[in-house]
Amino acid sequence: MAASMAADVAMKTFRELHGVVVTAGLMQKTVKVRVGGQKWNNFLKKYFDDPKTYLVHDPNNSLRAGDVVAITPGWRTSKSKRHVVKHIIAPAGVPIEERPPVPTEEERWAAKLAEKAAKDERKALRKQIAAAQAALERAELLTRKAQREIRVRERLLGVSQTTGTTTTTDISDVD
Repeated sequence: MAASMAADVAMKTFRELHGVVVTAGLMQKTVKVRVGGQKWNNFLKKYFDDPKTYLVHDPNNSLRAGDVVAITPGWRTSKSKRHVVKHIIAPAGVPIEERPPVPTEEERWAAKLAEKAAKDERKALRKQIAAAQAALERAELLTRKAQREIRVRERLLGVSQTTGTTTTTDISDVD
């Protein structure tokens, strides 16, 4: 219940940026997008262009250089990729129908939750395997201790392991 509420809160995007794809096809599932912006110069009392470039995750490699796209902040997919393609606003070159589709936000979240569930399942299996191995090691240790104890008692009692007969030593036999 709490996990699904946290996912619902995290799924809400707070802003959408529009930009132009500058570089595409040089990195797998990554494009560079330039987003326009302006910066105020207080000395000259005017705005100057201040574009920013972002590395953006493109899950299906569906973007080409020159596309106008909408990007949203998403989960961190690498050291410098923190945005994900939301949709293509205006394609450049190849029409959208001939490209792999850009996954919707719901599809991306469903895939992310499926990956998380698979990871949790693998983690639980690893814990079970580790617990079973620890139990096996404890059982082997107890078996070795029991065998050592049996050998010590046999030596003390003078019981032969192969024949099962006791050997007694008289004091008169020993010089």
